Amino acid sequence: MLTLYSYPDLFGVADNNPFGLKVFAFMRLCGLPFEHQHILDTSHAPRGQLPYLVDGATTIGDSDRIIAHLKSAYDLRIDSALSAGQLNLDLLVRRTLDDLYWCMSYSRWRDERFWPAFRDAILSTHAEVSASDLEAAREYNRQRYHYQGIGRYEPEQVYARGTDDLRVVADLLGDDGFVFGAQPTAVDAAIYGFIANIYYYQIDTPLKQYVLSRPALVRHCEAIHARINGRA
Repeated sequence: MLTLYSYPDLFGVADNNPFGLKVFAFMRLCGLPFEHQHILDTSHAPRGQLPYLVDGATTIGDSDRIIAHLKSAYDLRIDSALSAGQLNLDLLVRRTLDDLYWCMSYSRWRDERFWPAFRDAILSTHAEVSASDLEAAREYNRQRYHYQGIGRYEPEQVYARGTDDLRVVADLLGDDGFVFGAQPTAVDAAIYGFIANIYYYQIDTPLKQYVLSRPALVRHCEAIHARINGRA
């Protein structure tokens, strides 16, 4: 049995980290049976990062490497009809989402306006998580933001960067269907991983305000959410 290890759920979303949710959505879209383990301890994870996948004797970290492994090992055809140009666009979208991650994370852990709501939601939903755990994680993230660079921006600059990323993704989506047509592909799982972690959150950040202003993002997110949760 495949086992996906990722962060805990929050606000009805299966993983409160977009990279873990991306893998979760991909596996659900492909109909793969798997066990989902929610953890906080990253000591057994490759490079000390979540998510990671255990497939028999093989352990794979990094969301893109996990998806590549699953495609190869289980002959998944979700992207088999894509052209070389479409696969290039898939990569460009995923790299844009990687940039968006820092803005999303900043809004939860660093911005004093939104941190209390995020902290309280985690504490009220997951009894095994302590306030001291979250404070330690917050300090760890503060240091990451500084060295990555996003922590040196003013908040309005952070959100301007994030909304630019969201605008590009929104402009790719039409009034129906998915990025490359009537059926979702891996890039749709990636987009869902990020948008769901903004849209379904009961925290009114500038990123959420922008998502709500773009019907294509909302429609796409709700469509994938329904499919992976058995409501489509």
